[in-house]
Amino acid sequence: MRCLVIEDEVDTSRYICNGLREAGHEVAACRDSADGLNRAMTEPWDVIILDRMLPNDVDGLSILTTLRGVGKTTPVLILSALAGLDERVRGLRGGCDDYLTKPFAFSELAARVDALYRRARAREDVRELRIANLRADLTKRTVERDGKTILLQPREFRLLVYLLMNQEQVVTRTMLLEAVWDYRFDPQTNVIDVQISRLRNKIDNGFSPPLIHTVRGVGYMISAAPR
Repeated sequence: MRCLVIEDEVDTSRYICNGLREAGHEVAACRDSADGLNRAMTEPWDVIILDRMLPNDVDGLSILTTLRGVGKTTPVLILSALAGLDERVRGLRGGCDDYLTKPFAFSELAARVDALYRRARAREDVRELRIANLRADLTKRTVERDGKTILLQPREFRLLVYLLMNQEQVVTRTMLLEAVWDYRFDPQTNVIDVQISRLRNKIDNGFSPPLIHTVRGVGYMISAAPR
């Protein structure tokens, strides 16, 4: 695994890099935003570990926004001393794939990095997902039903893909929060219900059979079988 560590604290950077190298990974370290952004943009990485605050008052979220703005989908783990709920939500909504607060145990960081890597590889191995007359192209990020193109927002597409990868199985709210929103906590909002409703209107409205089903008290399922 190739890891880029963008962290200005010397001891923290050394601690992370040494641990990842001992685990057999290839690691490069950057201690300022300009160098970090340049290497993140121009070199292939499997995972990027990004400090939330960098020298010269540069916010790590600005680097993340730039990467996502040009279509870079490299998994990003944000490290931050800002442990508040609002800050974690800002990071996740800004496009990071996971958020770990300082101080942290290296074992937890390593486990999260491995999980991000496995998730990314799993997405690459699958090119297309189908159920009934619905088809999702993971390479082109397009969706069709009965040959008609369905336009989805990025979060809706991610939600649909997760449902398709677990088709005919019930997925719980906790599973959706972790897999689609990258939350390791319950934000106590109706965000899942709202997104499911929007996705159902696009996927099922005007088509047959209905595919997205609510399993009362448990979660949701995508299935072509009658309910």
